Amino acid sequence: MAYVTPSTVVAGQTYSAASHNIIVNDIIDHEDRLDTVQNAQYPARNVLINGAMQFSQRGTSVSGISSGQSYYTADRWTPAISANGTWTCAVSADAPTGSGFRNSLRMTCNVSAATAASTYHYLSQRLEGQTLQHIKKGTSSAQPLTLSFWVKGSTTGTYVATLYDWDNTRSVGATYTISAADTWEQKTITFPADTTGALDNDNAVSLDITFILAAGTDRTSGTLNTTWASFVAANYAAGQTVNLAGAASRYLAITGVQLEPGSQDRPFKYVRYDDELRRCQRYYEKSYNLGVTPGTSYTAGLDGVQVSGPTANIDHAFWFRVSKRADPILTFYDAAGSTGVVSYFTGTWSNNGAIAGSRARENYGAIDTNIGSSTIITFQYVANAEL
Repeated sequence: MAYVTPSTVVAGQTYSAASHNIIVNDIIDHEDRLDTVQNAQYPARNVLINGAMQFSQRGTSVSGISSGQSYYTADRWTPAISANGTWTCAVSADAPTGSGFRNSLRMTCNVSAATAASTYHYLSQRLEGQTLQHIKKGTSSAQPLTLSFWVKGSTTGTYVATLYDWDNTRSVGATYTISAADTWEQKTITFPADTTGALDNDNAVSLDITFILAAGTDRTSGTLNTTWASFVAANYAAGQTVNLAGAASRYLAITGVQLEPGSQDRPFKYVRYDDELRRCQRYYEKSYNLGVTPGTSYTAGLDGVQVSGPTANIDHAFWFRVSKRADPILTFYDAAGSTGVVSYFTGTWSNNGAIAGSRARENYGAIDTNIGSSTIITFQYVANAEL
């Protein structure tokens, strides 16, 4: 009988328990190779980041959201709202019992709104093209994508989830049903492969996964693309019967979100805590401790520099914890939490020190001050390289 170890797995080879002893010695380091044993043609796993909603570096709750698209709480997840009520985006400890998940991301309607033709509310994660080349989109070997997730909602009915290809302006969607209100349910959707339109191999957005919470007739009056097709706005959310903006206190919560190549519904691919944090920090990093919202009055974790004598100008460069997706936008805070300033020492400590300039590259940031006679500057920072 032949022996198979994680290091000897060959893609495309079929292994059977009857004719092979499969040896598992290092399940953490070789988990992806073991996935290959289970399904050799689809070796990669979850392409999403923070699907378990473990990290919310910006904070855990933001209310009063009524328009635009931004990142508020859970890393890598962004709501998009157009004149569709007022909402709270929050990460909470509500999760399905026995699932292994501890957190979920919830969108709650605080102020309802009549849904006009052009209004909408989505919840999305955007993905870089260079992280998706293994799905072979736009080739004859293109792979389907399977979306699995836990969902809990206030309102039963039919919802839509979609994939949108930014590089080729194509989309595909599917419906799912919440059968019981206020109850965690697990859902699986397999989107078909797309042999048309390769994704760009770069660090820009190429694909997003989107959950529809509400949409007007501009996006629901057509027929849902259940196979990949050129984007038509009227088809994008067709089939969605639920309007969560229709009444205050309606909500949708998700966790355990996984998008993987292939048509198999496999268990959620857990990533080590520190590895998942680094994946998040590639897009957004802060000097504050993880549980502290940027802009808080907080002295732990302050970066800074001391010079040998009083000077009018201090120029200080600092390394990021993780190299960024692209040159990030820097935001600075003094110890009191004020934005765009630093704390400084001229014999006594002061806040609100002026910044003369700053610059950033993928792996470091730099700050210039012109305060006068200071020997020390300290600050908190945020480096934002989101898609």
